[in-house]
Amino acid sequence: MLDVCLLGTGGMMPLPYRWLTSLMMRYNGKSILIDCGEGTQIALREKGWSPNPIDIICFTHYHADHISGLPGMLLTMGNAERVSPLLLIGPRGLTKTVNSLRAIAPELPFEIQCVEIGEGEQTFSFDGFRIEAFKVNHNVLCYGYSLSIDRTGRFDRERAERQQIPMKFWSRLQKGEMIEQDGCIYTPDMVLGEPRRGLKVTYCTDTRPTESILAHARESDLLILEGMYGEPDKLAKAREHKHMTMYEAAKIARDAEVPELWLTHYSPSLMRPEEFMADVRKIFPNTVAARDGRTAELKFDED
Repeated sequence: MLDVCLLGTGGMMPLPYRWLTSLMMRYNGKSILIDCGEGTQIALREKGWSPNPIDIICFTHYHADHISGLPGMLLTMGNAERVSPLLLIGPRGLTKTVNSLRAIAPELPFEIQCVEIGEGEQTFSFDGFRIEAFKVNHNVLCYGYSLSIDRTGRFDRERAERQQIPMKFWSRLQKGEMIEQDGCIYTPDMVLGEPRRGLKVTYCTDTRPTESILAHARESDLLILEGMYGEPDKLAKAREHKHMTMYEAAKIARDAEVPELWLTHYSPSLMRPEEFMADVRKIFPNTVAARDGRTAELKFDED
């Protein structure tokens, strides 16, 4: 099961009823945060989740509304006596940006590891899941992210017995381990069926529509996209500042054939995003004007 919580849905500035955009996902004991704007800690508290177990923070880009909450988050982790390393992933300039922000959070009891995305697309593999970063089109270097959880096939006892694989190796092979014993090599594919469908979430803000978004959105169980403007007359402004309207996000969801779309990163002037849903849903019916704290529990298919 993958827990997904859109902690904040605001763009540019926090409001009394809307925190800045950030997303947290939890899987198999790991917590991944994407973006950390001002107020992210409060949004976490309102959700009832703790910042201390966060293992990875990914940044789409370095505008203040996406990273200004980092120093306070680091200090809170340090005050909670965290000692395990924290991995940060982001566009070029991450190390310099983080070091500058740490001028107000200089002493921490844990290591910070910065990994800068070095190309148009890059995949980071972890235990049980992958994070795929892909370049989008904003007025500064900016990336979207997909989190993918692969799922191996079922254990096939008959195949294992037919190949006379010792039972003592079955569990290790199921976990993906290759075993060499007495001149014989046993591999997981010898005892596992076809891979099963996993889970995928794609998240992207601050961009014009791009082919990269569409490509990575395909096969996603949940797509979360910027819906900066709902007013039809704001398309020119969206193009000028390289943002996306709700209608453009809905077209991507429709073309990618995803099950569900959440809109986020609203303009401060957009007081009630839900007012535009009737027209947006004409393009993609299963669109949600997400509010702060919207949560989903994504589960594997039963098979």
